[in-house]
Amino acid sequence: MHGYVHDEIGPDELARQEALYGPLAQAVRELADAVIRTEVPEETVREAQSEVEAITKRLREQQMESSYGIRFNADGHARAWGNAVVGLRNPVAPPLEVKRDPVGKAWSDFHLGAGYEGPPHLVHGGVAALILDQILGEAAGAGGKPGMTGTLTLRYRRGTPLGDLHAEAHIDRVEGIKTYAVGHISDAEGVTVEAEGVFILPKWAREEPATPRERFE
Repeated sequence: MHGYVHDEIGPDELARQEALYGPLAQAVRELADAVIRTEVPEETVREAQSEVEAITKRLREQQMESSYGIRFNADGHARAWGNAVVGLRNPVAPPLEVKRDPVGKAWSDFHLGAGYEGPPHLVHGGVAALILDQILGEAAGAGGKPGMTGTLTLRYRRGTPLGDLHAEAHIDRVEGIKTYAVGHISDAEGVTVEAEGVFILPKWAREEPATPRERFE
């Protein structure tokens, strides 16, 4: 399938890339937060803009042709480093570190700062949807029933404050090629957003491939 790339790397190379690109993405996340909240003089802002533009130009000297996609090893281990929620190399991502249980559960503890604001001091509703889409999908995949989002229904119980949060989901039931998952986001005081999702196994994946590599080709 387009966007899934066989990119065989060993544990040492994986660790090297994580140590190289992870801190860079985190530095850009910090930069974005600083841009939102800075109150430095105008001259300093303009100087910073020039410096950022110069760094961007350097990084564009050699780039992949398209988006990162999903890279995978022959054993099926996948790297979704461009993903907007969990992507190691994506500064837009918080990023979430998702834990999974093969019974069909997924969960994550994470922090959302100023870059994810909607109403004052609260998480944007679309960001909450983005995170729950990912967590519900992770739960479906953890239970061996991966799929693409068919529908996602949310109930906003109250505002989700910026800061430390928790998200979790589990498979509710499976009906043929459809997997139904439910989950929520919560803060220290309880649930803020609930979600229900239907994940549909795409046509290209409905015949079980013979090898882990073939699952992505």
